[in-house]
Amino acid sequence: MSTKRGMNKLVSGPDEAVKDIFDGAVLTIGGFGLCGIPENSIAALVRKGVKNLTCVSNNAGVDGFGIGLMLEKKQVKKMVSSYVGENKLFESMVLNKELELEFTPQGTLAERMRAGGSGVPAFFTATGAGTLVAEGKESREFDGRTYILERAIISDFGIVKAWKGDAMGNLVFRKASRNFNPLCAMAGKITIAEVEEIVPVGSIDPDQVHLPGVYVHRLFKGEKYEKRIERKVLRAVGGQI
Repeated sequence: MSTKRGMNKLVSGPDEAVKDIFDGAVLTIGGFGLCGIPENSIAALVRKGVKNLTCVSNNAGVDGFGIGLMLEKKQVKKMVSSYVGENKLFESMVLNKELELEFTPQGTLAERMRAGGSGVPAFFTATGAGTLVAEGKESREFDGRTYILERAIISDFGIVKAWKGDAMGNLVFRKASRNFNPLCAMAGKITIAEVEEIVPVGSIDPDQVHLPGVYVHRLFKGEKYEKRIERKVLRAVGGQI
């Protein structure tokens, strides 16, 4: 099956994919820790030197890798995240007021992006009610329980990593690397996807498409994935590791 005219979303590589990301842009960046992060796109953003970014991502990678590379170059103005723990630079920048941080509970963060991609401007959730998370937010009671209003997230660019994709932008993620990637893609006004393998249009069973191409605007084949292990844990078997 060939792509219809105007439906081919392939670009030459990461530098072309991110060429119009501007200073001050809001980015939703896929991945969980170091699992399923768009390594090539992040490297291209570092080369480009774009600054004052707001990055919405579960966390900020680790020191020297992932979004951590962008923190080193002082490219990020604000992080919207649910976790800090694995990145000492991230932690120190927040404590020294070099970086704004909006802490968001993990499930709320996921739903805020899903809502943004679904045309839902806001929603009520019980998560965070009665805590610092609720400060400055509207609250209401439903069936005797307090809920707080959370606004949807819509980014200027969604940047994600998938396992396979076709020229029309249909994506398949591999196992746990699906994590936040589809939600980050949905939330982006313009979504950039890097994939490990480009496959012919029509070769992905429609029932196996994890993210339809309607959400993807640019696609390229990534190269040289490092795929680091964030925290290696070994279990003794028979008294040996």
